[in-house]
Amino acid sequence: MRYVSTRGQAPHVGFVDAVLGGLAPDGGLYVPQAWPLLRREEIAGFAGKPYAEVAARVIGAFAEGEIAAADLRQMCAEAYATFTHAAVVPLTQLSPQVFLAELFHGPSLAFKDVAMQILARLYDHFLGDQGRVQTILCATSGDTGGAAVEAFRGRKNVRVVALFPEGRISEVQRRFMTTASEANVACVAVKGSFDDCQAIVKAAFQDESLRQAVDLSGVNSINFARIAAQSVYYFTTAVALGAPEREVSFAVPSGNFGDAFAGFVAREMGLPIGRILVATNANDILAQTFQTGRYARGKVHPTISPAMDIQSASNFERLYFEAVERQGTETARAFEAFAQAGTIDLPPQAAAYMRHVFLGASTSEKDTARTILSTLNETGELVDPHTAVALSALARAKDFKGPVVALSTAHPAKFPEAVAAACGLTPSLPRGVADLSAKPERFDRLPAEADTIKAYVRAFAGA
Repeated sequence: MRYVSTRGQAPHVGFVDAVLGGLAPDGGLYVPQAWPLLRREEIAGFAGKPYAEVAARVIGAFAEGEIAAADLRQMCAEAYATFTHAAVVPLTQLSPQVFLAELFHGPSLAFKDVAMQILARLYDHFLGDQGRVQTILCATSGDTGGAAVEAFRGRKNVRVVALFPEGRISEVQRRFMTTASEANVACVAVKGSFDDCQAIVKAAFQDESLRQAVDLSGVNSINFARIAAQSVYYFTTAVALGAPEREVSFAVPSGNFGDAFAGFVAREMGLPIGRILVATNANDILAQTFQTGRYARGKVHPTISPAMDIQSASNFERLYFEAVERQGTETARAFEAFAQAGTIDLPPQAAAYMRHVFLGASTSEKDTARTILSTLNETGELVDPHTAVALSALARAKDFKGPVVALSTAHPAKFPEAVAAACGLTPSLPRGVADLSAKPERFDRLPAEADTIKAYVRAFAGA
């Protein structure tokens, strides 16, 4: 299988190069030249199979001959053995037609673990074969950094630099990064927003001398392997609820749009998904886009669901590319203009294409808090603020038929203050990470300046 850039000016590459490259050299994002299709009978056959087995098949469809099937099965088995629940992503029923997919049973208690644990093993496999050491630079709005550090800490072929917006993530999220003591990990508190961090990462990838000097790679959801791995739980949850014999819809709390786009990928592969509700907090660029047809960057507002405090959703470029019939020149024009002006007016046909699958809704801080309390009172389930955003949006949504799965993207103990303020209960960290608050932290503070952080990355890689 070959991979193309959404901006149409980069050479086509294979799966290995797309994974290790992260961002395409023309600034675009890699997508498969054609979406692999799974037969209906094969999808039905996923019922009752171990999660790792389904993951090996779905991810393998994107690797097509570049990884031996036995090697990929072994990597998936090792990756998902790190989860504390045997089902990896279990389902909890909240009402007759509403279910939670619990995506927080991994090492850093967030959905990012589902992709990051297999991604780390893919990197080990590819880099070991090539005798390379890469530097991973990632920006995090809270959970990506912790998942990346947990997955890559101590690995000899990778160095990790995690950028996070200072003061805009929870203490637990921060500590999953900053308590790592391994020499191959560096964490940086950036004096700015997540969007500032993300812009710095993109600037670093477009600096060819830096890319070559440190062998730069990225594990944010710009990396297509993340999307492929996240599409797996759409298959496992939908099949558990009767797919492919009936459609299943999803409600996804979204900031950077990678998790929601993974549902689109599963749908393109043949999974009968009805609608995907993209639920946002006050940072509602995505909700507004699907409602109005205008993708317009606004000011970033701090909220109690900080992983979604984003006003520039990097994966939206992948959907735009599909919606304009894969015209790379048009996609490049639109997103280069967006970088300058902060707006894209969707072509009418593109907007209609998106709305066929996606709808958007935003939720206020008050409604998020109320949903944490009402969910506890009505179901006994304690949910984190991001999950509450999805459930709040779903409660107000229309046109849903059949079962709906809300993606529960983080353990409530990652946001103890917000949860306690909403419902009066302070969630405890699971036993395996209960000592997190006692560990010493190690991180640096830097301004939101691309040149300063590029120099930091170069020095860290050299050391």
